[in-house]
Amino acid sequence: MNEDKSTRYHRLRRRADLLGTVAAGGVLLGLVVSGGSHRLRELAAAVSQLTPERLNEALMVIMLTVIVTMIVQLVELPFDFYQGHLLEHHYGLSTQSTGHWLADQAKGVLLGLALAVVGASVVFVTLRSWPEQWWWISAGIFTAGTVVMARLAPVVLLPLFYKFKPLERPALVARLLALADQASTDVVGVFEWVLSGHTKKANAALAGLGQTRRILVSDTLLADFSEDEIEVVLAHELAHHVHRDLWRGIAIQTVLLFGGFFVADLILRQVADVAGLRGVSDPAALPILMLVAGAWSFLMLPMVNALSRAQERAADRYALDTTRNVDAFVTAMKRLSQQNLAEEYPSAVVRWFFYSHPPIRERIEAARAFARGDQNVT
Repeated sequence: MNEDKSTRYHRLRRRADLLGTVAAGGVLLGLVVSGGSHRLRELAAAVSQLTPERLNEALMVIMLTVIVTMIVQLVELPFDFYQGHLLEHHYGLSTQSTGHWLADQAKGVLLGLALAVVGASVVFVTLRSWPEQWWWISAGIFTAGTVVMARLAPVVLLPLFYKFKPLERPALVARLLALADQASTDVVGVFEWVLSGHTKKANAALAGLGQTRRILVSDTLLADFSEDEIEVVLAHELAHHVHRDLWRGIAIQTVLLFGGFFVADLILRQVADVAGLRGVSDPAALPILMLVAGAWSFLMLPMVNALSRAQERAADRYALDTTRNVDAFVTAMKRLSQQNLAEEYPSAVVRWFFYSHPPIRERIEAARAFARGDQNVT
């Protein structure tokens, strides 16, 4: 019964996610084909004329970005509401009221708008200033931004949505800090992540870089898991630092950014005349660039997830090697499966395309093989 329930839950989530993506892509394509992006550019240009002349072009890009981003957000909102609120409540996972969910969405939209404005400004400044080299210059700037965001996430971004407080369980804190020390990982502390105001799901993380790196343990994990189970879960998270997975992830993202911007440059030059653009730096090209970015991310998803699953398997093995507590690992995985309504037996296609982690059942079987001394298990 639980398997059928979880399978249906994840199928409905994926369906809503895909439909929302298709709807957003359809709107962007419609803006390009119908000439809507040109009309929006003219609207933004007309409003920007109300400002000092030296700011006109910058404000036009900003306004156009806000308008197009808001259109996409509004198109995706019904799918997000179904997936992130209605479905979560239907399956007994969400603890958020509709008002709380909408407030979080509003904060997410404002944050997304800010990032979109910065990103679009970078792209169009480089397009105007270095039309032949813009793609690799933009990719380099975006890569630097990725590192900055990873550093700021636990102190700036996550607190916008969640509450954090120092964990007040001295014995557990000591165990987790000792685990971090064993992994040669400096952390600024262990914090309780108040997740129960949003969901019944449990989670833990090692977030941040350098002086912002900290251990986060959700209150839902603290309430329902033993200290042995929490320790083995955190050992898995620490493995990502030991294996430098964050930097590997940034390296992979850098390659994908350079590849995506290169493809965007090729496509932009091919369709500029057909789309009626005034040149490659025409702000009306924004929907085209957004379409390319979305399509590129979607096409690269299976490869990114395959690499992620390999990292997760290695992190599981590290957790087992470090704690030598297979029983705690297995019971923790079973609790996470039940509490997070994990899909234990996804199809091969679903697993290949959508799964960033191995299925829970596979992770449990690997742990049991580890206990038997099977050296081929990774």
